[in-house]
Amino acid sequence: MGWKAAQKLIHHWKIVRGDNVMIIRGKDRGATGAIKRVIRSQNRVIVEGKNLVKKHIKQGQGHEGGIFTVEAPLHVSNVQIVDPVTGQPCKVGIRYQEDGTRVRVSRGIGASGSIIPRPEILKIRATPRPTIVGPKDTRMELVQEKTYDAKTGKGMPDL
Repeated sequence: MGWKAAQKLIHHWKIVRGDNVMIIRGKDRGATGAIKRVIRSQNRVIVEGKNLVKKHIKQGQGHEGGIFTVEAPLHVSNVQIVDPVTGQPCKVGIRYQEDGTRVRVSRGIGASGSIIPRPEILKIRATPRPTIVGPKDTRMELVQEKTYDAKTGKGMPDL
């Protein structure tokens, strides 16, 4: 399994990490699972517990060798998002709500047209935001200092 870049990259992805998908092609056809990882440079996704292959790993310093079962990447065209209402695979469309928020909706034959929610796993940050003030952080009094007044024009640079 060598690394190979895709010929034509997908610029606007409609599938994200944590989505519930159904595999529509390959040896695991009809199986559903959550997306574990998205490899955008190859147009591929890894589905949890699906498309398992045996991998031979040689013993080295700090780890032992052997034959391991790992999840292989699938091309993104071989998976479809599962409609949250019907439970069937569907295509994904984009719609804007009245307040201007962008949402994904299910579309296609037999689709309910319902909103596909964003997975909760995307809200979890890998590295937490720092809570203590560091030496390179800007002090709060400098942040709140008013540097421009619109009425008097004070603070406006000479252009």
